[in-house]
Amino acid sequence: MQTLIIGLGNELLGDEGVGVHAARVLQRAGFPENVQVIEVGTAILDYLEYLENAERIIIIDAMKGDGLPGTVYRIPLADCQGQACIASMHGFDLFRVMALAGTPVTPSATVFGVEPENVKWSLELSPAVREAMGFLVEAVRRESRSIPAGQSGDGITISC
Repeated sequence: MQTLIIGLGNELLGDEGVGVHAARVLQRAGFPENVQVIEVGTAILDYLEYLENAERIIIIDAMKGDGLPGTVYRIPLADCQGQACIASMHGFDLFRVMALAGTPVTPSATVFGVEPENVKWSLELSPAVREAMGFLVEAVRRESRSIPAGQSGDGITISC
């Protein structure tokens, strides 16, 4: 099974780039051959082929969930289908991108979101998001090793 981990975000907007920062940490950590980690940033449309070929997708991004800054959320993407909760902060709707890729939204697509504190011009993550990075990276690593198809994972699951 091919698992794709994608880090989304705009590094120029502080915590909005958390997905890219996390992807870099995960790339250095190393994974089995069946797991691929990609820094997508805001260029998700350039990676449609990767989405099409993945059997399982783990998405890392900033997410406004009304929690404290640095809160990590784990949401099966299928739970949010048709909801505005995954309307991205990057100006695209994740469901439309997945549809363009021909990727059905299934329980094998999971979003790890981090509550941002600062989304203003900055190349740095806020202290709260920086502190959450270790937990986020470990949660994604565990998810990549877990059984897909709707099994509950570690972290905080919120409903949309």
